[in-house]
Amino acid sequence: MTTKVTDDRQGPYRVGFLLVENFTLISLSSALEPLRIANLQSGRQLYSWGLIGSGPSHETCSDGIAVSLDYSLDQAPAFDLVIVVGGVAIEQKLPRPLLAWLRKQAQRGTVMGSVCTGAYALASAGLLDGYQCSAHWDCLTILTERFPRVECNNQLYTLDRDRMTCTGGTIPMHMMLALLSSRHPQALVDAVADMLVCERYRADVEMQLVPMWSRKVEMQPKLKEVLQLMEANLEEPIPLQELADFVALSRRQLERLFLKYLHCTPSRYYLKLRLDRARRLVKQSSRSIVEITSMCGFVSTTHFSRCYRKYIGVSPRTDRLNCQPEFQPAGQEQLRA
Repeated sequence: MTTKVTDDRQGPYRVGFLLVENFTLISLSSALEPLRIANLQSGRQLYSWGLIGSGPSHETCSDGIAVSLDYSLDQAPAFDLVIVVGGVAIEQKLPRPLLAWLRKQAQRGTVMGSVCTGAYALASAGLLDGYQCSAHWDCLTILTERFPRVECNNQLYTLDRDRMTCTGGTIPMHMMLALLSSRHPQALVDAVADMLVCERYRADVEMQLVPMWSRKVEMQPKLKEVLQLMEANLEEPIPLQELADFVALSRRQLERLFLKYLHCTPSRYYLKLRLDRARRLVKQSSRSIVEITSMCGFVSTTHFSRCYRKYIGVSPRTDRLNCQPEFQPAGQEQLRA
């Protein structure tokens, strides 16, 4: 992405944060605070910002806190950069006027961005076709399935021409530091990072860690390689013996590694991976149960439904019917127990 250094005579660089219902507050603050501190450290108003939403006065975040809006969609002024702040169950929170507003901003030449699951909104508006895209790991499955023209990756954030997309949590801070670095002297960027107690800027190409194994296996490269193989082969599961052969271990040695570091057998872990993906597809997509059965490596819908009911507690069809707006990631309680 290329941007020009702010010329004070032309006014501050204007950033609009579009808040989607149930947005994550930490992602908003992580993206906004570097701009505030850049103004503070420079002694000038390099940046201005405004909070935009579909409602007339406020938008509610995933914590239940109501955040006052500066503008409704029909009142918002022009911005240089618009960042969609996504959150929980974003696919259920995108009214047509919001998508139309996003398209209008892009047509004006506005740089478009997103944090957390906000990339889903940009993709729904057709604004990520042909672009590299980063999003929170919980949103990647549905993005990939519904928007094949979007080039999804597992990077922490992505700056691709006039698009900037990012995962969640505190990672938006790093994306905004990269934006500052493209527009200002490094001394200012360092001063902002120091105020944020950020000891290391994270590069865009770094990968986000899927929380099912993350730090537990950093010191076990063979186990990590097997887990990556599992995640990459959910539709056609690799037999356990072949997984062991890939990393030059015996089947028994591999089982011991799983029991020691993940407290379950390889077969059970592989099943959890496939069922977690299946549940996201059940709750977030319109795919048929037969399609999901095949996509997640089950031999029959009967076998799939039996495993799903045992693991989730209800059948796939019941789970889809009972889907609530307050969607929670599948299976994390069991995996972290």
